[in-house]
Amino acid sequence: MSADADLGTAERGGSAARLPVFAIAVLVLFVLMALLGPWIAPHSAELGSLSNRLKPPAWEEGGTARFLLGTDHLGRDLLSRLIMGARISLTVGAAAVLAAGTLGTLLGLMAGYLGGWVDQLVMRVVDAWMALPSLVFAIFLAALVGPSEANIVLILGGVYWTRYTRIVRGEVLALRERDFVRLAVVTGCSPARIMARHLLPNVLNTVIVLATLMLGVVIVTEASLSFLGVGVPPPRPAWGLMLADGKKGMLSGQWWLTVFPGLAIMLVVLAASVLGDWLRDRFDPKLARRR
Repeated sequence: MSADADLGTAERGGSAARLPVFAIAVLVLFVLMALLGPWIAPHSAELGSLSNRLKPPAWEEGGTARFLLGTDHLGRDLLSRLIMGARISLTVGAAAVLAAGTLGTLLGLMAGYLGGWVDQLVMRVVDAWMALPSLVFAIFLAALVGPSEANIVLILGGVYWTRYTRIVRGEVLALRERDFVRLAVVTGCSPARIMARHLLPNVLNTVIVLATLMLGVVIVTEASLSFLGVGVPPPRPAWGLMLADGKKGMLSGQWWLTVFPGLAIMLVVLAASVLGDWLRDRFDPKLARRR
């Protein structure tokens, strides 16, 4: 039994130590696409010609090397729209994760360290917020304020901040009883200084892991909003909007209109989730001690 337990521990430690090369490569590829999009996109992502409409990918009959992944119903190059769509999806996703993480971490620090009525107020709001279905709540807010990239960032940040608050608060409740925090109180440090200098650095690992895991969730939500027409407005090449535009062609054989945007969403979300799981195992102090 002991040997089996040691073997299991070694396997878990080894898997935690292995770098998810494929996930990192996928994320790096899409980040480069987002950064270099205007320079590497072969055609305009928003303008097309009806004479080129619904051309299949280059390897199918009727396709052309000029449009490697084919064109949509308005003659726009699908590869260019995928490249520029990466720019929109990753920018909106990263900005929303940053907004949610900043607000949620701040409120979690305050609720966990200050306690009392501050903790009660913040956590009652969190409980009420999390009782609402995230996607339905996001759709309601998007329909209320109107579709735009800036609004989607604010909406997604406002929907998902509660995840950070609950987790950070739990971490702070344990940390505030530690000797280094008590010593800071004795030496006269203000609550703001203790939270900024002593508590925040100790919860950053958790926040980074959660942010990586939430990136995939946010990208899927943004794609869902765009698919439903309340996200990024056309003719911007958002992946969810591309899925919505291509769904009518699924039954008539234009499979590339939905397969390629769906594949892009799947790869980014899967890569972000795998990287987040690896970071969680890497930053887990129990696994670190076993390694």
